[in-house]
Amino acid sequence: VQLQASGGGLVQAGGSLRLSCAASGRTFSSYVMAWFRQAPGKEREFVAYINRAGGIAYYADFVKGRFTISRDNAKNSVYVQMNNLKPEDTAVYYCAASAETTLTPNPLSYRIWGQGTQVTVSS
Repeated sequence: VQLQASGGGLVQAGGSLRLSCAASGRTFSSYVMAWFRQAPGKEREFVAYINRAGGIAYYADFVKGRFTISRDNAKNSVYVQMNNLKPEDTAVYYCAASAETTLTPNPLSYRIWGQGTQVTVSS
């Protein structure tokens, strides 16, 4: 499977964005999907993951209550709705896919990555 992220942009603090990640291939539903982000000068960090069926999601503490991950297996897509954005959310956001059975925020478990989409939040 190949991943293509989109939906980033410039938004003011308190605003919202919805990122999308489109997957090619016919096995999308067999992957755990996640979003990660990387700010300049910082390591890549976990944002959220969602299980294969879409019924289980897990979030990093710093996005709980603000971000919502979802997926549509019929459309081979995963999304993250980001509300109440803060300047510290500024980063390149990546979608990633894991074929492992274990749900995990560990980026090493995700072998397939999209190209990233820039999110910039102004104060």
